[in-house]
Amino acid sequence: MDERIGKLTVYFDNPFWVGVFERIEDDKLSVCKVTFGAEPKDYEVFQFILKNYSQLKFSPSVDVKVRKEAKNPKRMQREARKQTALSGIGTKSQQALQQQREENKLIRKTISKQMQEAENQRRYDLKQQKRKEKHRGR
Repeated sequence: MDERIGKLTVYFDNPFWVGVFERIEDDKLSVCKVTFGAEPKDYEVFQFILKNYSQLKFSPSVDVKVRKEAKNPKRMQREARKQTALSGIGTKSQQALQQQREENKLIRKTISKQMQEAENQRRYDLKQQKRKEKHRGR
């Protein structure tokens, strides 16, 4: 049986409120970070999830072991209290976000390199054209 787990952590990362979506499918964790700006209300977060969840860009998947949690209500209450008391995100999530940043960085580098080469080629062609115009046989 395939199990899917989703989790949203909203915390204050000075000066903005940030939400981290964690998605676990088939023992693989992928993460997406969203900046909200001002402190979002519960209904605003819910509307954001309904409207934009399908458009979120999640990081590449990272292998993770999923533990079966006990169904004891007192334990679940303690866990919920711990999670709300902690600020920040888990280390696996941080690794996934870092991997996503690295991939975006590589994409940006290749695009900027191509644009720079195109600009250099344009300048070279313009310079060659000017040289040819100067030597028209006079």
